[in-house]
Amino acid sequence: MDMPMTGHVVVATGFNREVACVSRLAGVVPVAGGGDPVALRQRIEAAAAGAAGIVSFGMTGALVDGLAIGDWVVADRLWGAIDLACDPAWTAALAARLPGARVGGFFADGRMIDTVAEKLSLGDRHGALAVDMESHVAGAVAAERGLPFAIVRCVSDGARHLLPHAITVSMRPDGGVDGAAMLRSVARRPGQIADIARTTAGFTKAMRELKRGAVRLGPRMGMPG
Repeated sequence: MDMPMTGHVVVATGFNREVACVSRLAGVVPVAGGGDPVALRQRIEAAAAGAAGIVSFGMTGALVDGLAIGDWVVADRLWGAIDLACDPAWTAALAARLPGARVGGFFADGRMIDTVAEKLSLGDRHGALAVDMESHVAGAVAAERGLPFAIVRCVSDGARHLLPHAITVSMRPDGGVDGAAMLRSVARRPGQIADIARTTAGFTKAMRELKRGAVRLGPRMGMPG
């Protein structure tokens, strides 16, 4: 007889809209980082009491060619601020629930990578497929608590594209979007408007796939147990 699943899964994300993708799933406690690693760590630690595992979920930037917007990436290892292997059984379960997902390394050290050359270099140097700004925080808490750790993210930004300034300054610490900061950036740099439109279209496509993928991952984010 299979043993019943016990303990919730903490889901670490960047934005509240990513939280909304998983908030109705059974057995999950999602938290948003909003670009503030200190606050994110505090939220993850608070949510980790009694947890069965921690997963980093949401949108991600590609570090290699061949990943299109809307593609899924499942990590087998994390590089950057922390060197950590992901739980192999959970990684396999996530990939099985997302047909076509690429499995490979992730990079995260809290920085917004601001040149194409560095993005491609990080991918080559670390064998990493994608980058985000929350996984290193989530991974550190999981390692300290001896909890299984996983990363499953959807590509919203290609390897040869840089986010426009208005997007990079719009993340609020509570996981929301700072519209005023975005408008100030556009006023100072109006030449980025077309790129903002392209970037927003990519985010919208990725968010649709995030919602569909969350349903496929199911209760406890597909964690075996």
